[in-house]
Amino acid sequence: MNLALPVLVPALPALGAAATLAVGRRSPGLARPLAIVPVAVSAVLALVVAIQLGTGQVLDAATRLTPTGGPEISLAIHLDGYSSLISVLVGLVATCVQVYSTAYLKDDPRYPSYAALVSLFTAAMFLVVYSGDLIVLLVGWEVMGICSYFLIGHHWETEDARSASLKAFLVTKLGDVPFLFGIFLLGADAGSFRIEDVLRAAGDGQLGHPTLIALLLLAGVAGKSAQFPLHTWLPDAMAGPTPVSALIHAATMVAAGIYLVARLLPVFLLSGAALVVLAVMAAVTMIGSALCALAQDDLKRVLAYSTVGQLGYMAGALASGDREASVFHLVSHGAFKALLFLAAGVVIHAAHTNSISAMSRIPGLRKRVPDAYWTMAIALVALIGLPPFSGFFSKEAVLTAAEHAANGEALTNGLGPASAVPQAAGWIVLISAGLTALLTAAYAARLFLVAFHSPAGAAVPAAAAAPGLSAAADHEPDAPYSPEPDEADPAVAEPPAMRWPLWVLAVPTMGFGIAGLRSDWLPALLDGGSLKPSAVTAVTGTGLAVVGVLLAYGAWRSATARVTDGLPAPAEHGRVPEQAGAPAAEVIVADPGRALLGPLFGPARHGFGVDRLYSALFVRPVEAAARLVRFLDREVVETYVRGSGAGADLLGRVVRLAQTGNAQTYLSALLAGVVLLAVLVAV
Repeated sequence: MNLALPVLVPALPALGAAATLAVGRRSPGLARPLAIVPVAVSAVLALVVAIQLGTGQVLDAATRLTPTGGPEISLAIHLDGYSSLISVLVGLVATCVQVYSTAYLKDDPRYPSYAALVSLFTAAMFLVVYSGDLIVLLVGWEVMGICSYFLIGHHWETEDARSASLKAFLVTKLGDVPFLFGIFLLGADAGSFRIEDVLRAAGDGQLGHPTLIALLLLAGVAGKSAQFPLHTWLPDAMAGPTPVSALIHAATMVAAGIYLVARLLPVFLLSGAALVVLAVMAAVTMIGSALCALAQDDLKRVLAYSTVGQLGYMAGALASGDREASVFHLVSHGAFKALLFLAAGVVIHAAHTNSISAMSRIPGLRKRVPDAYWTMAIALVALIGLPPFSGFFSKEAVLTAAEHAANGEALTNGLGPASAVPQAAGWIVLISAGLTALLTAAYAARLFLVAFHSPAGAAVPAAAAAPGLSAAADHEPDAPYSPEPDEADPAVAEPPAMRWPLWVLAVPTMGFGIAGLRSDWLPALLDGGSLKPSAVTAVTGTGLAVVGVLLAYGAWRSATARVTDGLPAPAEHGRVPEQAGAPAAEVIVADPGRALLGPLFGPARHGFGVDRLYSALFVRPVEAAARLVRFLDREVVETYVRGSGAGADLLGRVVRLAQTGNAQTYLSALLAGVVLLAVLVAV
């Protein structure tokens, strides 16, 4: 293989970002081709590299960057089936996002800088995927962090966007500090930062501190991949533009942490304690995020919590020792989650609101956005995990991995002994993943039914809807809400650039799952293990998903009956003011989430108070310390500074009094001094 091809994959988007920043503002017409063409070419090159590399092949190439007096830093490329597969996903999603953004932000004056940052974001993820050196990987890791800060805060004129971008940056950096120490310790133990050398050292048992290294690395993974307890930044990040959400959630930032653990899984297999910690982290993340998703009113926050939960699935597969299942679900999830966010953007474009309760009162919404309606239905079925969509096969692969780990037969595929995975980790993942499957089906069905099929909107034909009707900012008053400024006119139909990416992503959403059924397809590209679901987990997982859908449907029918019969809602704050231009009466939203969660609905809607807890434990003490430092600086330190200046001024004034300009006075003073000295000498 010509090494120029894999080198160009991350280089082209980076060059495109530089060119877009250089000429985008002066020549706006060039911004869109400079944003799309380099990323699209990189996507094609990533596919070519994957095809040329083939299955079961590994390519390593490196050149030393600089001597360090210790482990050397190399500009290294490591290509295998995992990097090939994920690079194709990154290229596909990034290209769809760039094309989609040309219409979604067509009137945005800051589009050139936005497009440049998306290209740089993509280049950084390509660098993480292809890098064969941990320090170079860290560069891409941190570039993604700073790009996410600017992209989430794209609408910096709004308070939500500013606070969300700052929160995302600080929370992820909180995890990156121990992550950095983990990389340094890993390089010191292995004697090299090259990933192949690290894996060789792990296989030979040469790592002296595997548990400490694994736990330090997990801190960074928890921040970047939004796992408990550093998950709180991701739902608030929905204040950024919707295409950015698709990119972050599907193929770049949050996938980076899972990919890193998959690459370094032999290191984690040396520490059973670290695997149990990872399993517990995944379990809490899965269940907690699914409960939160079931209570959200903001469409994008539902999808954000869904991402957190699905990342928990991937982390659970890694805790069970099976990186094949984890990456299989990562790629499957990347396709259908990108589709969900881009379809949500079309719906938000038409409804001018993120609130699903407000969408439920817009007449004929599903008829107005048929492409988004049907593709979102496809993606939600994949999210639920029903056959034959991709989410079914990848979710069942995770459940199968957990089942084998629980039985002491972990599917490590030669990366380590099956006994390296504690059975407790398998049971934790298996039980929590099963419960999450039920909850995922419930919140996915709730989203679809409330947004598109509530009687307040479904009973009115599409022709009766006024073209300019806007849901505006009308949403449930107690619900967390992350609005973004309206980028489009709701009276204008969605352009093709916002529609055809949906159908492009719908193809892998529907068909990618079958790639895991034959051993000479996807498994041959990865570690060669089996990705077929076991009969027990397939029946159990599908049954739980169906039960979740039926529970949500039953609760929705019950809530709908209360609406149509004029009965009171179960909670007073379920009443939402009607849209502008409609009758002045209030409408009761048929939300099954309240009935399903009961007393947990309020806490789940607000993330179980984790943000408030962090505010009390960390934010307020830090703010109090900052106020104390400010007081000491201004009232104590500056008092001494001002006092020294005032003392010098006073001394100058006293000395100036002696400077009269009278020679007789000076002579008298001199004579007095001489007499005084003579007396002192004589005595």
